[in-house]
Amino acid sequence: MTDAVGQGEARKRVAWIAGVGASAGLGAALARRFAREGFSVAVTGRSRERLDAVVDEIRGTGGHALAFPGDVTSESDLVAIARQLAEAGKLEAAIFNAASGIRVPTLELTAEQFEAAWRVSTLGGFLFARAALPALLAAGQGSLLFTGATASLRGRPPFAAFASAKAALRSLAQSLAREFGPKNIHVAHVVIDGGIDGERLRTSAPQRVAESGPDGLLNPDDIAEAYWHLHQQRRSAWSQEIDLRPFSESF
Repeated sequence: MTDAVGQGEARKRVAWIAGVGASAGLGAALARRFAREGFSVAVTGRSRERLDAVVDEIRGTGGHALAFPGDVTSESDLVAIARQLAEAGKLEAAIFNAASGIRVPTLELTAEQFEAAWRVSTLGGFLFARAALPALLAAGQGSLLFTGATASLRGRPPFAAFASAKAALRSLAQSLAREFGPKNIHVAHVVIDGGIDGERLRTSAPQRVAESGPDGLLNPDDIAEAYWHLHQQRRSAWSQEIDLRPFSESF
């Protein structure tokens, strides 16, 4: 992996995306979008097989991508990846897209499940930010983007664990924006208010997909376009938070 990073790509712009799984998912769509702009895309997730599939897809279209498997709840994993990314070029975009969507009624929810949701969505976001920020600060600019959800704004059963973790991630993003915005790091939080038309939803709730109708779910590529827009925003008019939903979604 180090050899692939160091050969001829030393000064590329780098985008690091954590929380990449299936090709038909938001993480992969984000990787493809930034790769199309000439970024060297580093993808992180737990499945080496899925990361390799995304990397191969991007390389097949002439892009540059590298797989960095890791656990977002492991500080040592993220620090090691950040150290390797330093060889790839200048980190300009860091996107935290990981989450643990635990769906359990409160009285059946265990302490271990509750903590696991917090560790992925909240602790993981903190560890990712702390690993990425030194490189962004050294570059003197860049964006740090977080994926939120409807649950970031309001909690309801059976999502007590997920909602509390996502709300905490939103608060973390606000804190980081206030601290690092004045240092020219654009920190933004994206509320995904609706179902994403990806592998996870199509596998777990095919009936919902069928009932949603045309454009009734968020298209991952369309979401990725909004992230790219955030990264491109001029600093005289930065968004700290945006929300995205299908045209038919109630809110």
